[in-house]
Amino acid sequence: MRSLATIRLAAAALVLAASAALPAHGHEQECDTSTQVLRPVVSMFTLDVGHASLLDTYMTPVAYHGQNVRLGYEHFQATGFAPLRWTRQLEVGVDYDHTRNPAGNHTMHSLMLEGRWSMMRRWYNPGGLRGTQLMIGPMTQLRGGAIYNGNNSNNVATAKIHWAVGFNAMAVWNTRLLGRRLSLRYEGSLPVAGGFFSPDYDEAYYEIYEGNHRGLVHLGWWGNRFDFTHALTADWRLGGTTLRLGYRGRIETSWVNHINTHIFTHALVIGIGGELLSLCHGKKPRGAVVSPQY
Repeated sequence: MRSLATIRLAAAALVLAASAALPAHGHEQECDTSTQVLRPVVSMFTLDVGHASLLDTYMTPVAYHGQNVRLGYEHFQATGFAPLRWTRQLEVGVDYDHTRNPAGNHTMHSLMLEGRWSMMRRWYNPGGLRGTQLMIGPMTQLRGGAIYNGNNSNNVATAKIHWAVGFNAMAVWNTRLLGRRLSLRYEGSLPVAGGFFSPDYDEAYYEIYEGNHRGLVHLGWWGNRFDFTHALTADWRLGGTTLRLGYRGRIETSWVNHINTHIFTHALVIGIGGELLSLCHGKKPRGAVVSPQY
């Protein structure tokens, strides 16, 4: 029942945030009337609801399974220096996982905050496929939070902090449904190298507080850490509003200091947003419109 209440509160927060932040046709501001390229922003608020699997052998040798809820925001726009060839994307989100052990008598919770920024080179109609775009480029990601298990006698929580650089890629196919524009999109984010925090297997956080700081930061690469996030979504434009429906999956693993950690999620994605365009007060928009995905 607590999980259902959490989901309802998250959905209500999503709707309120979207209705407050999304004007139907853009917003007015002081701007240069000589602008020849207009770069609308794809702004999207999302809610994920699905399944989570947690394992952290610092606290428990068994995997816990339960519910995943995520609130996210995406800011996606063509770049100013080469709008036809490059796009930039910012995604932020917060994940909450509520899980139970196989016996169902213990719970474990996870709360993670994430920010990811990427810049992608894009190609139109690759291989002669009309209405498609292919994008790929570098990205950087910062993710951190904590896992909590109140049933442990000594170590009830562990911190998770990870920074990485890697690649982000996207394939988009634009078509129409019932006379409205429909954009199908597959996106994958693959960290390659970075750094992350992990105590030793039997090291208490009290020891760290007392000054034992050796061996806490580790170089992250595919030999001791592998993460991958991907999403398949459909954006359906209804006037000035865009509705999103899809799937998101996450693989987050690390093995260092004799500690094995994994966070796996599979979730349904629903979202609301739109294309926002800055307009000059009293002026009609002029110049070519370059959307990041349409």
